[in-house]
Amino acid sequence: MAPEATPEEAVTDAYVSRETPTREEDDPPLAMEALRAVQILNPSGVITMPRPDHTRIMCVANQKGGVGKTTTTVNLAVALALHGNRVLVVDLDPQGNASTGLNVPHHAGIPDVYDCLIDNVPLSDVAQAVEGIPNLWCVPATIDLAGAEIELVSVVARESRLSRAIAAHPGTFDYVFIDCPPSLGLLTVNALVAAQEVLIPIQCEYYALEGLNQLINNINLVRQHLNPTLDVSTILLTMYDRRTRLADAVEQDVRNHFGDKVLRAVIPRNVRVSEAPSYGQSVMTYDPGSRGATSYFEAAQEIADRGVKGGKA
Repeated sequence: MAPEATPEEAVTDAYVSRETPTREEDDPPLAMEALRAVQILNPSGVITMPRPDHTRIMCVANQKGGVGKTTTTVNLAVALALHGNRVLVVDLDPQGNASTGLNVPHHAGIPDVYDCLIDNVPLSDVAQAVEGIPNLWCVPATIDLAGAEIELVSVVARESRLSRAIAAHPGTFDYVFIDCPPSLGLLTVNALVAAQEVLIPIQCEYYALEGLNQLINNINLVRQHLNPTLDVSTILLTMYDRRTRLADAVEQDVRNHFGDKVLRAVIPRNVRVSEAPSYGQSVMTYDPGSRGATSYFEAAQEIADRGVKGGKA
């Protein structure tokens, strides 16, 4: 008969069982992982995510940095493109991280979204096909975009420059994702005017909820004065750490406040998601069997399903 655990050992056991995921939870069997990878990569190319009956223009916005805007944009775009949708990513962040994540050249001198906003260059002239991902194109951002906020101030109809550029594109897309900078300046306003829907990634930490009201207020102002059809259609919880009670508390707060707008899929903290951009890839192609890839795949599937059922998510 095993000796009874001391109080200290009992506390340790309870702590480990509550906070530490088991090996089976953290490392799924190889067979399951391989099956998920094939499902996500969809080598057959069949349309498994329904295509909407109109182009859905989604602005991915949150003025707080580091909440997963770019990661969300890149991975949702790749997931939808791999499963039969025609997708355009517009990188509107001067840091150009979405361009990096899709392995699209965006060094100085490359035609980019700045040329469309300031010089009226057609979007089709600067969009680049993403290598290895059929049905996916990207309008890159270079460092030139950093000065666009100032230059746009004196431009006629400065808030609708991006909207007109997208509307004039001769191609037909199922989805247009606009990756916004972490601010509420003129670039983000251009994205809000161009979009029909706003997707807000919310990090499962306390600070993530601060400033959210300001973002919603700005969206309401744009709706009242510039884009009456704009709708906060989708909330995605990111960087969820299942070992902490705080993540659960933030999730419940967000779901209570936004209701059905919050996707059932939740993006966990996953090292593969963080590693992928350094290889110029999304996590969908870098490690398609990982939990990060699976979660983004589920989120993309949910967005696609909602678009068919309700016209908007």
